Amino acid sequence: MNVKDLTPTLVWKYFDEITKIPRPSEKEEKIVAYLIEFGKSFGLETKKDEAGNVLITKPATKGKEHLPTVVLQSHVDMVCEKNSDINHDFDKDPIKTRIDGDWIKAEGTTLGADNGIGVAAQLALLASDDVEHGKVECLFTVNEEKGLTGANLLQPNFFTGKILLNLDSEEEGEICIGCAGGADTVATFTYKQEAAPEDYFYFKMNVSGLRGGHSGCDIHLGRANANKLLTRFLWQSAKKYDLVLCEINGGNLRNAIPREACAIAGIPASDKENLTADFNVFVQEIEAEFKGIESGQMSLLLTSAETASSIIDRKTAEVLLNALYACPHGVISMSKDIPGLVETSTNLASVKQGKDTITVGTSQRSSANSEKKNILQMVEAVFLLAGADVKHGDGYPGWKPNPDSEILNVAIKSYKELYGVEPLIKAIHAGLECGLFLEKYPALDMVSFGPTVQDVHSPDEKMLIPTVDKFWKYMLQILKNL
Repeated sequence: MNVKDLTPTLVWKYFDEITKIPRPSEKEEKIVAYLIEFGKSFGLETKKDEAGNVLITKPATKGKEHLPTVVLQSHVDMVCEKNSDINHDFDKDPIKTRIDGDWIKAEGTTLGADNGIGVAAQLALLASDDVEHGKVECLFTVNEEKGLTGANLLQPNFFTGKILLNLDSEEEGEICIGCAGGADTVATFTYKQEAAPEDYFYFKMNVSGLRGGHSGCDIHLGRANANKLLTRFLWQSAKKYDLVLCEINGGNLRNAIPREACAIAGIPASDKENLTADFNVFVQEIEAEFKGIESGQMSLLLTSAETASSIIDRKTAEVLLNALYACPHGVISMSKDIPGLVETSTNLASVKQGKDTITVGTSQRSSANSEKKNILQMVEAVFLLAGADVKHGDGYPGWKPNPDSEILNVAIKSYKELYGVEPLIKAIHAGLECGLFLEKYPALDMVSFGPTVQDVHSPDEKMLIPTVDKFWKYMLQILKNL
């Protein structure tokens, strides 16, 4: 079966079109051009702001002019993650989708359902001629995944509606009314190259096949962090042998739990057998620790490497490994108000080696401003002790839940009418653009919902096909009940 043959036809038609348009964060020119052409082709008022956000407005259907204006919102960019054995250029190549039972997946890359399915639902509504609704403003924001800059740069007069439906949630049957705020911490080490010692055994350590996932939605699941596993073994080995470090790289995006990492290092040739034995024990320990959490694809390999010509200077290598091993990762605290909700967390996201620098990227989240500040400072302190240059990103605010929201009441009523059960009302630890919208439009009344999408920000991302139809009908029911 082809994706375009699925129901609802219009939604899947546009989702299929979107997967063919490259749209990495900060490189959304092609999808923005597509949206502008789309709006004009239907004769709809279409505009773009300086940040690249697009607004397409559809007038109310006849007899519905009295209904309040509703803003439907999603982000156009996607997280670009792929398996290391997949040849895919996210700047040029379309996403290759496949249907696997009730799920739609991609071939070794992220699917882009986050938030392509929201974009597709908006386009389907704009293109439909058989749906009754009041005036609708479809807002498409840019660069949500790398810093929410589209929402951050949005001007207060760009749209007029006072009700906003965010289409970026990932569990059908749930209504999100709040989210955590967050910020990034980036540490930069400067190193010098030294001549590699002779009579050393040089080896390459690879960590791959981890499940990874969203650093907000999945942080509480206890999945392995490739950077932490890599540096754990290197740190232990450095304490036991005269280890030198040649190369180190791991992870990619700040909002993805790192799935892969690798390093090239060396020890005296006389210690080769002992190191190999240590590694075998280490692998057994890790497999036992993450049994039932990581899949059978988790791989830790140690292989011989070519004799190195240079190494990272010993002092930098020492403080770098100390800092990476000491840097916290995972859940820091749970919410005192909402059972089961993570309040504060941090993600050791990436380690990138350049010509003379090594840059470590991390991200912190919390629904409490004081705790967000605390975990930012905690991570900063670790890297300052190691002598790194540390900077924080601008960050983004949380979205405080409003249980008295009028649109929430409409959303609850609409779901019960359609499906006969109460939806789950929740706040999430992931970041949404809603907090930034509220800063610029204080009178906004908002909820967030969507179909079921799992393993986002990883090549295992998949969307549950039957929930897309439920999501579409639910969105239309909310518009009807306004």
